[in-house]
Amino acid sequence: MERLDKIISNLGYGSRKEVKALVKKGLIEVDGIIVKDNGMNIDPENTNIKINGEEILYRKYIYLMMNKPAGVISATHDSRDETVIDLLEVDHQVFDPFPVGRLDKDTVGLLLLTNDGELNHRLISPKWHVDKVYYAKINNNVTEKDILAFKKGIILDDGYKCLEAKLEILSNSEDNSEVRITIQEGKYHQVKRMFEALDKKVIYLKREEFGGLYLDEELEEGEYRELTEEELSILQSY
Repeated sequence: MERLDKIISNLGYGSRKEVKALVKKGLIEVDGIIVKDNGMNIDPENTNIKINGEEILYRKYIYLMMNKPAGVISATHDSRDETVIDLLEVDHQVFDPFPVGRLDKDTVGLLLLTNDGELNHRLISPKWHVDKVYYAKINNNVTEKDILAFKKGIILDDGYKCLEAKLEILSNSEDNSEVRITIQEGKYHQVKRMFEALDKKVIYLKREEFGGLYLDEELEEGEYRELTEEELSILQSY
């Protein structure tokens, strides 16, 4: 059971104050009865709600794919920096979504946002073995020795041993390399710290894939869209 004004507000039909005004005007119906109390509790999944005669479609969760730009932090709010939530339209902000895991401030690429806490937990927990794939530029020559180190499990600066990870060399030279990394964890600055453990530095990092979903290349940095039914079913298979 949820408050009627909260449900309607979360669906993008205005603030709770605005919903209260609609109720006063007799414009909201629940199961064919004009509502008198905007704070009444209802079961939204089994209730017919109409606003000014138009039936509204209830949904509890939203699922978004964003191409995160550099300079924006993966958080719901921050007193200093712009957050990924600030990039959302109000119609999506009202659902109180949060980023699934995090991307560093200067990292770009695929970021999922949702208000589905259960799905979020499964996607970020290492025990579910959800692949996270990154493209990176490194300021040094990446070698077969590094590939083996990733496979064995990199030991970070705090002594933590990472799970087995896949490192693929895309191009190489004496002073820089392009690589693809697949990990199943999400430790703080993990990819950068993994290379630091090998005396190398990540100079560009982009997440290309998360849990079988690929970044929509039509999304410019800072843009986002809702997941398709097919994409959502891939995530829900975990």
